[in-house]
Amino acid sequence: MSVTEVKSPRFRQGQETRRAVLSEQYVERAEAASTDFDAPFQTLITEAAWGHLWSRNEWTKRERSIVTIALLAALGHHEEMAMHIRAIARTGATEADVREALLHVAIYAGVPAANTAFRIAKQVFAGMEEGTPE
Repeated sequence: MSVTEVKSPRFRQGQETRRAVLSEQYVERAEAASTDFDAPFQTLITEAAWGHLWSRNEWTKRERSIVTIALLAALGHHEEMAMHIRAIARTGATEADVREALLHVAIYAGVPAANTAFRIAKQVFAGMEEGTPE
């Protein structure tokens, strides 16, 4: 069963939120790349991460974006961090927010993690200025 066949309310909410944060184009590419092997994983992250966590009302998308970027940087998940930095155009977070999050990473997770994250963030921001696609 492909990811697009799932119709639960949590999944539909997740798709809506995921598209709002990551972009319509990103989600379309992810769905097109989904196979029978990873479809259950795609359903899991769409329902749990996007349909539940990112759809809660207690924090804004901006606040969730800042925390997510810091966590991904601290854990060394650079590809996902770059994706979430590109998403700040849709979450309301700013370059200044990213900088502050990465300064926290430096103190609480280590300078090497923050150093790499700053390098990647600068590359992503430069690409965004040039209009590089997501």
